[in-house]
Order: sequence, then C-alpha cells, then structure tokens
Amino acid sequence: MPDPTFPESAGLPALTGLIAASVARHEPELVDLRRDLHAHPELSWAEHRATELVAERLEKAGWRVTRLPSTGLIADLGETGRRVALRADMDALPVEDEVPDPWRSTVPGVAHACGHDVHTTALLGAALALADVHREEALPGRVRLLFQPAEEVMPGGALHLMSLAALDEVERIFALHCDPGVDVGRVGLRAGPLTSAADRIQIRLTGNGGHTSRPHLTGDLVFALAKVATELPAVLSRRMDPRSGVSLVWGAVSAGQAPNVIPRTGVIAGTVRILDSAAWNDCETVVREVVSELVSPYGLLAAVDYQRGVPPVVNDEASHRILTEVVREALGERGHAVAGQSLGGEDFGWYLEQVPGAMMRLGVRTPGGPTYDLHQGDLRIDERALAVGANVLAGAAAAALLPDS
Repeated sequence: MPDPTFPESAGLPALTGLIAASVARHEPELVDLRRDLHAHPELSWAEHRATELVAERLEKAGWRVTRLPSTGLIADLGETGRRVALRADMDALPVEDEVPDPWRSTVPGVAHACGHDVHTTALLGAALALADVHREEALPGRVRLLFQPAEEVMPGGALHLMSLAALDEVERIFALHCDPGVDVGRVGLRAGPLTSAADRIQIRLTGNGGHTSRPHLTGDLVFALAKVATELPAVLSRRMDPRSGVSLVWGAVSAGQAPNVIPRTGVIAGTVRILDSAAWNDCETVVREVVSELVSPYGLLAAVDYQRGVPPVVNDEASHRILTEVVREALGERGHAVAGQSLGGEDFGWYLEQVPGAMMRLGVRTPGGPTYDLHQGDLRIDERALAVGANVLAGAAAAALLPDS
C-alpha cells in the first residue's frame, strides 16, 4: 500500500531531481573520501578503518548503523513500509598500486585494483542523498545499506552478512560494479545472467610410478593427467546444457621432474565458471563422475578437491526495468548501455539466491582515454563516476519503493 504521508507528486522525476541536487552538494566530500580509501586500502576481513569512516558519516546523516562483529556494517533508514537494500563491497586486493596519483596506496602490496573504493563511496553518496530526501519528505518505505567485507575471497562476505539477517524483510536489492570499458556517464544494464558462478578445482592423481620404458607395468600418470586436462572440459561441454555457459580452464599443472621417470603424483588445478544456477548446482557431481571414468583405465587414484565459490549474478526482469527507468531519468537516453556478460565471479549472487535484484555496470573510463583492466595495479577511474553511481543507486532505492514498482 502507498504511504499516505508521501506526496503523489514525488514520483520518480521529482525524486531524481532531489537526489541529483543532493549528490551535487556532497560530490567534493565524496571525491575526498574515495581518495582517502584508495590511499588506505584494506584486505578482506580487515576493513576496519573504512568501516569506521563510513559508519561515522552515516550516523551523522541520520542512518541507524549496526557495526558487524568482524568488519562492515548495516545501516537503516525509514520506519515502515517495504524495504529495499543497496550493497557495496569494501575490500582491496593484494596487488601493488601503480597509479601515479597523489592518493596512491600507502600500503605496500595492497591496492583498490577492483574499484571497491568507488563502490563504497558511491553507496555513501547515495546514502547521504536518501537521507536528505527523507528529511524533506519521508520516503515511502525503508532502505537498508549493506557495506560488505571480503568480496574478493571465496565464498565471499555476502554469506556472513546473510547469516546476520542482513536480508531480513528485504524485498529487492541493487548494487553496482566498476566497468573500465564503459565511458563515465553511462551505466551498463542487463537482465538475466550478468556474471558467472566461479568454482575452484584441483585434481590429484597418484600411482606406483616407474620407468618410461615400462609404462605397461605402472599407471602412466602423466598421460592420464593429460587426458584429464583435455577430456574433462570436452566432456563437460556434452554432459552439461550448452546454454549454461560452462567453462573449465586450467591454470596450473605439475607432474614429475625427469624425462624418463613416470611420477607417482601429479596435480592439475583450474576454475569452473557457469552462467546458470541449476547447472552450477549439478556441476560438481558431473565433474567427479567424469574424472573417475577418465582415470579408471590407467590404474590410478584420483582425488578431486572441488571448492564451490559463488553463484552467478542473475538480474531479475523487474529489477532490470527499475534500473533502466532510473538510468534514463537520471542520465538521459545516452546514459544507458547494454552490459556484456562476464565469466568473472561476484558474491552479490548469494543475495540474489534469496531476493530479487540486479547489479549494474558503472562506467569509469574517461571518454577518449585508455581502457584499463580490473585487478591490475594501474587501474584508474574517472572520478565523475562517483556522482553517477550515487545518483543511480539512490534512484534505484527510491524507485523500488514507489507504488506499483
């Protein structure tokens, strides 16, 4: 039911204008905060300084803040009505910062090379704008902010927040992620799978070992390991629905030292990425069955260590429509871009296993400038993206609370 205290005139266009005006007032503060966070990056589960900086500013703006037992926080605004959530991740990567800016990382070997400093700052900007709007005319519902630790480690800090009832009464959730391949001022949107599940797999083969002149008297371990390396991805492409986008890629292989010795052990490791939740749930069982079948003729033992990581991020259609309307209202028709699918992992998918929602791609590239890559020490972002992200996040929350959304 609509909130009777919320004026009907305050539809999305009016809310978008109020939010934009507020974000513009706070923009210098947001730039300073992002530079501060970038200069003081913190690894997963160690985001103490960032947590406190954000908590103090939120409390000053009128949000009810709950600091979490480890790091990160949950903040709430509004008293009644539907609840929508906004999420940002806060952790940095064990990467050396290579940017030449004065605010480069002061922590050796640690950098915000995935843009989580941008995510945190954009969400804080959205929070300040929503607090300003709420003071002027009460929002027609409740907003919850999830400042999440440890997105960069599997299975991700999202599960920790969910165990603390972070999604309690949440009906929809939104987030954003930096995209250095999209110009600033544009936001990439997609309904359906956006990122993939990301699992890790290690297979260890063991046998008696022997001489290469007598492979018939021992298990030919290297040959069997090569069969696993080539055949397992091929068999998965036939055993799994091809529409699920299953991709198994090896990143490490090790066996033996001498050219004339069949080794006793060998290891191969890689990642499995899947765009479909149902296929993700089935994949481990299929992998174990196929490995057993591949190794059986060679008289070897196979130990499969399959570590499930994060589920795919699958944006639901209604949330996608909300974001599309917000982006076009806030940024104009040229602000909307179609986001490509990625086989990267994102623990935001855990939230979407429980409630509908969507993640958007925030353009951070300076038009005409170089295209950087995520997880690289030279990543640089156009800081105008901070205000864009704040506007769209706040607009998404407000739009999701409007009647008939």
